Amino acid sequence: MYKRTKALMILTYLISIIAIGQNHNYQNPKALLKDRINDLLSRMTIEEKVGQMNQFVGLEHIKRNMGNMTEEDLKTNTANAFYPGISINDLEEITKKGLVSSYLHVLTIEDANYLQSLAMKSRLKIPLMFGIDAIHGNSNALDNTVYPTNIGLASSFDTKMAYTIARQTAKEMRAMNMHWTFNPNVEVARDARWGRVGETYGEDPYLVSLMGIETVKGYQQNLDSDQDVLACIKHFVGGSQPINGTNGSPTDLSERTIREVFFPPFKATVEAGAMSLMTAHNELNGIPCHSNEWLMQDVLRDEWGFKGFVVSDWMDIEHLHDLHGTATSLKDAYYQSIMAGMDLHMHGVEWNKLVTELVKEGHIPESRIDTSVYKILEIKFRLGLFEAPYADVDKTMKIRLNPEHRATALDASRNSIILLKNEDILPLKKTYQKIMVTGINANDQNILGDWSAIQKDENVITILEGLKMVAPNVEYTFVDQGWNPQKMDAKKVAEAAEVAKSSDLNIVVAGEYMMRFRWDDKTSGEDKDRSDINLVGLQNELIKKVAASGKPTILILITGRPLSIESVLDDVDVVIQAWEPGMYGGQAIAEIIYGKVNPSAKLPISIPRSSGQIQMIYNHKPSQYFHPYAINSSKPLFPFGFGLSYNNYAYSNLKLTKTEINKNENTTVSIDVTNNGNMEGIEIVQLYIRDKFSQVTRPVKELKDFARVSLKPKETKRLQFTITPDKLMFLDKKLKPIVEAGEFIVMVGSSSLDKDLLKKSIFVKKDNN
Repeated sequence: MYKRTKALMILTYLISIIAIGQNHNYQNPKALLKDRINDLLSRMTIEEKVGQMNQFVGLEHIKRNMGNMTEEDLKTNTANAFYPGISINDLEEITKKGLVSSYLHVLTIEDANYLQSLAMKSRLKIPLMFGIDAIHGNSNALDNTVYPTNIGLASSFDTKMAYTIARQTAKEMRAMNMHWTFNPNVEVARDARWGRVGETYGEDPYLVSLMGIETVKGYQQNLDSDQDVLACIKHFVGGSQPINGTNGSPTDLSERTIREVFFPPFKATVEAGAMSLMTAHNELNGIPCHSNEWLMQDVLRDEWGFKGFVVSDWMDIEHLHDLHGTATSLKDAYYQSIMAGMDLHMHGVEWNKLVTELVKEGHIPESRIDTSVYKILEIKFRLGLFEAPYADVDKTMKIRLNPEHRATALDASRNSIILLKNEDILPLKKTYQKIMVTGINANDQNILGDWSAIQKDENVITILEGLKMVAPNVEYTFVDQGWNPQKMDAKKVAEAAEVAKSSDLNIVVAGEYMMRFRWDDKTSGEDKDRSDINLVGLQNELIKKVAASGKPTILILITGRPLSIESVLDDVDVVIQAWEPGMYGGQAIAEIIYGKVNPSAKLPISIPRSSGQIQMIYNHKPSQYFHPYAINSSKPLFPFGFGLSYNNYAYSNLKLTKTEINKNENTTVSIDVTNNGNMEGIEIVQLYIRDKFSQVTRPVKELKDFARVSLKPKETKRLQFTITPDKLMFLDKKLKPIVEAGEFIVMVGSSSLDKDLLKKSIFVKKDNN
């Protein structure tokens, strides 16, 4: 039934247009957008309007889960669902009646087209909008390009790459009849225990903002073509600093911290044109985000002028009743959320009946419903879904996984991999001819990362495969440790330790497990939070026993969060932080190991020594370490902005065009950067600023600009940065933006470490009046 031909789909659509008539203004693509929307709204029943505010999970998703889950499972599972008492036929009928707006977890073009054909049988023929978690490419579906996850992309500090990946993802999504991606995640990650760190762009609000802006622009462009998709900025707000590190647990933050740290990326992406936003699972200062009028109305719409629609996260409106206890019933939960500013519900069948009752009973004005539906219909019109509701099955694979997209995935992976330690081992010399490779992530698709489906083997290069590809004449011995770090075998660890003795060099690929199809076995990713950040299972033992061979040892980390490796750091000669590098991660890592590519990435998040150091951030307040820890270090294991190269880059001749400026003036910072090495490379130059004395406490330093500069051996380039008033601005005692007179320290260098930075001061003059 699902395998309808393209010709039949088109015929169904044409018949539906003829049946409804062609004289309605909303069907006229030449009419003004607002006139089309208002005409359609005027023809809709309240049931149809409420249906446009609701989303369901896909039919095939439901089929898979009906026999594998219980109703009790539904209460805590945030990845899989079905609807007890509701059959597939029931959902098909609901769709035919035009009582659903959107589907998620629809993973094939055939299923999307089929569901769309059902919507075309409805009275008004309003097309469906398909949403999907296309976080790093449309990787949650088969046969799509899988790029590095967001934390790896942020490690490149390459905003142009962020735009390119989003643009290519949009094209692949539309080729599958997908229209709406639940990305970018612009939360500021400040707790490494939290499982979703890899989905973010790290700990710095400025870097997160710039990556988010370019990602939104790449997805949406003008939202007016069949190659654009709707971006969704998420999760609003504060869920990335939960009180115990777990996803959805309470968040208690001062308004100052909210406005200085967590709001800026959301505000920036709203200003960049993001047209949908997802609220956060958590409560914020005692009020669940899904019923928080201050967030959705006062700040988002009234302060920032947000023009798009707000969508709930997975069943979180329901949690107002069954978890938070702020709503007395499910109906009350829907009422509270809608009146606070919610526009679209993810997901479930109770919504339609109960919200319709709320309107007919007079509790929710129909005008409030119209406000939400107008915004949802606007996106559907702008995306061209009324004119072209189907995707072309014959053309889909000409776009997905095309050579240009594959090349971008490889390049992005090369730029995402961070060299953290190198005791003069890399790049590998030809003398290492016998190499043992071991570890849970050495030969597994886990390199794809969270939010990835299993892809065809020919479209993924594992690390073992990459090594053999890049250095085919080397003798590799693979000692398989299995894929599950929680079920490692001590005998296999002992085997690796023995093989290591007869090798010239050993490579251990450690980390965590992120693949969603083995949800219960994941140790990182959505809802896989940790009480510690140590390597799981026997991995530390494996590393130590391999290193005890006395042979050089390389440690490669595949993970979505920072991990504490302090206990094994001195045992190994090389540490490579590869994050979740995507489909070509194995090739990119091997190219770096053998010097085909010079590593350039830098940490977008600090790596703590242990969970006891959390919160570990570079932009902390001056008093945070006034009293250091009594026994262990107060310094991070590796700091924000840190990353090694095969070159040494020298910084010199730091100058300011003006050392005294007025509050509304700019000044220019210039610096020379020299490549003293023998390889061409890219250096990420970072500019930080500190307000030395201020009326409220300010961070010890804040990233305010950066640049990727390509340098040939022995080449020097002079870089310039402009310091504008907004880079000196902060919130005063009354939370109003201000540029204060006084001294500001400008720091430029290779990382956030003081020793890596050159410094100059600028002085902002007092107002004459």
